[in-house]
Amino acid sequence: MRSTAWGAYKGITEALRARLASGEFQPGSALPSEAVLVTEYGVARNTVRRALDQLAEEGLIATQPGRGRLVNAPGERGAPTQPQYQRIAAELRSQIEAGELAAGTLLPSESALVKQYGVARGTARQALAALQDVTVSVQDKGRFVKPR
Repeated sequence: MRSTAWGAYKGITEALRARLASGEFQPGSALPSEAVLVTEYGVARNTVRRALDQLAEEGLIATQPGRGRLVNAPGERGAPTQPQYQRIAAELRSQIEAGELAAGTLLPSESALVKQYGVARGTARQALAALQDVTVSVQDKGRFVKPR
């Protein structure tokens, strides 16, 4: 029996990895929902998410908005996936560095990023937080590109 959430997370990751390797979940098929896995393993949702995030980092599964977490085909497994917030932040950072978003320019809001990228609000929030070194937040106004 596990004694910590860390042990639970690792155990679930290993169990799901074994289920993937056994072919229980075919490439392109969806994994069970977080709610189903929470019930199956008897743990908190965050513990299940941590296990699923690990599998995604290993390139074994991919998250597709509206479809859930899908099993990657063996050829797709080589490259770990980058979290969505990092891709969004990298795209915005690139626009800032290229001058497309000049100093003083208002960045898109969380809501705008949610609509543009089809992500959860928390993902949009993480993307904006990852840009704190090149942006400044003004209460009730938004986040702006810092002067260089």
